[in-house]
Amino acid sequence: MAVAVVTVILVVDQIIKIWVKTNMTLHEQIEIFSWFKIVFIENNGMAYGMEIGSKLVLSLFRVIAIGALGYYITRQVKAKARWGYIFCLSMIMSGAAGNLFDSMFYGLIFNASSEFYVSYFVPFGTGYAPFLMGKVVDMFYFPLIVTTWPNWVPMVGGEQFIFFSPIFNFADSAISVGVVLLLLFYRKEISEISFKKEKSESR
Repeated sequence: MAVAVVTVILVVDQIIKIWVKTNMTLHEQIEIFSWFKIVFIENNGMAYGMEIGSKLVLSLFRVIAIGALGYYITRQVKAKARWGYIFCLSMIMSGAAGNLFDSMFYGLIFNASSEFYVSYFVPFGTGYAPFLMGKVVDMFYFPLIVTTWPNWVPMVGGEQFIFFSPIFNFADSAISVGVVLLLLFYRKEISEISFKKEKSESR
């Protein structure tokens, strides 16, 4: 199940990203609904476009974190942990791996994105950035529109302001949903997390 979850999320995430990258120009928007848009952006950072430290350090940290999480999931599978717990962990791991895949390979296989043309595949290694330095593709945007005053207020009217709303991708969604489900239903397992091997008692 863990392998299936990771595989499905990775495949769906990459299909969406590659479609956006090869069919939309940078910063292009497609309005699906008034409250939901597809907006093509790229970033160097972590989930939801945050940036912490250098790109190379961030990518190496991701590799280590994903490896540690994969090891922990393997141990939980062998220990016959609850399937829901393993499912949530697998969602988080696959989301992190999806964004890492962008950093690892997109700079090697794509030309640089532009506002004037869509990206396309190039011979491996001749892209816009070296290994681990590629940019992460984001596209889901839910603008938060808040009316500050009711329409009936005299002299003010219904002025609207759009507050900050992050643009994210399918991998980010998998990470967020996995974390929320862990906090809601698997706090006991979280409190018992350990990477140490249990020693069998000898008499």
